[in-house]
Order: sequence, then structure tokens, then C-alpha cells
Amino acid sequence: MTTEITRLEPGRRMSAAVIHGDTVYLAGQVGEGPGVTEQAQAALAEVDRLLAAAGTTKSRILTTTVWLADMADFAAMNAVWEAWIDPANPPARATGEAKLATPDFKVEFIVTAAR
Repeated sequence: MTTEITRLEPGRRMSAAVIHGDTVYLAGQVGEGPGVTEQAQAALAEVDRLLAAAGTTKSRILTTTVWLADMADFAAMNAVWEAWIDPANPPARATGEAKLATPDFKVEFIVTAAR
């Protein structure tokens, strides 16, 4: 038995999201802005958009990996995260520090959700 794979917004390098069965995998989402707060808000708005396009919502997120360019931004990122996430359905989450794709990026969210 084969399960259909659907790719949303496929590009030369990657797709914005991939749906396999009832699981939705988002590419890492980053946002623009001068600081981690603005970037986290923009990135999570993009997560909302992609989840909706895949037929699901943040209440169905299974796991999120958060990469910060600097762990000193942990509290500021958490403030945005806690205001955004569905408090009745928090996902499993891990946060680490990493050098991101460009020095301008301060935070990246990688999300897996159920449909």
C-alpha cells in the first residue's frame, strides 16, 4: 500500500511543506525583522499559513524544533511562542543554538503536525 505524498510550494531546493498520510512536515520557518521577537512573530505567522494550506492548525502540532542563533534570546522567543501556541495543546519541543542560514536570522522553527 502506498500513501500519497503532497508537496506544497515546491521549489528547486525544497518544498515549504510535505504531507504524507496525515502528517504534515514544514520546512524551517524564519521571519524578517530587527530582533528575535519580530522574527519569531513573522515565522509563526508563516507556520499558521502553511498549516492552514495543509488542512490543519497549530492545535495539531506534534513537535517543534526551535533553533536560536543566540541562546540569550531564549526568553524573548518563549514570550512570542507562549502567546502564539494553543495552550490546551502544546507540542513536544526542543530548542538549541545554531548558526542559521544567514547572520540576519535569529530564530527558526521546524514543525511537524497531524492533519
